[in-house]
Amino acid sequence: MKRGADITIITGHFGSGKTEISINLALEAAKERTRVAVADLDIVNPYYRARDARAIFSEKGIELIAPAERLAAADLPIVPGDLSRVIYDPSYKLIVDAGGDKDGATALGQFYSDWKEMKLEVLFVLNANRPYVSTLEGAMDTLKKIEKASRLKITGIINNSNVGNDTTDQDVSNGLKLSMALSEQLGIPMLYTVVPQHLATEALEEVDIEAAAPVKVISRYLRLPWEM
Repeated sequence: MKRGADITIITGHFGSGKTEISINLALEAAKERTRVAVADLDIVNPYYRARDARAIFSEKGIELIAPAERLAAADLPIVPGDLSRVIYDPSYKLIVDAGGDKDGATALGQFYSDWKEMKLEVLFVLNANRPYVSTLEGAMDTLKKIEKASRLKITGIINNSNVGNDTTDQDVSNGLKLSMALSEQLGIPMLYTVVPQHLATEALEEVDIEAAAPVKVISRYLRLPWEM
């Protein structure tokens, strides 16, 4: 087993909410770790990308590994070259925001030789309100395609079923049922279910949700252009 950074890779289908989770995990890690880095490997989504949180990361002392700022809005397969430096540094907590679906996961495959012998946490984020993954069959197909493209095995599932600011506790509950079915079908641990701050009180009071999987409340940091 190679020794390197403490690495968590966040992946999932397009629109799963990977980037918001990556940002929240990085801010959480920065409270306990002195060296935290976020690698933006999202080459698919032109809207929600970790590189758009540069100011937030800078304020908290979190290193952002991403294409140069002048290329931040480019919808190009640009993989930051200094990622290997952090991968092999055990002083880092590294969070990788990978692109959605199999096309985005291909970028992860470029680093396979670097981390194939490392102990990685590879998490699949499921938003059951997205069309293709709203069924067990679709979710399974997407997860397996990501594994094939990245050459990595998913080690945990996160339920992040939402419709933005309009998310209800029913959305969360429905997504949890699908996430649990996916976990059982593939034998992959169900880690936790995510809820936005406006549902925090309701979700934490829902015994069935909490009993099925721990609840993690996250903040929303990114906005779409028309939400500005």
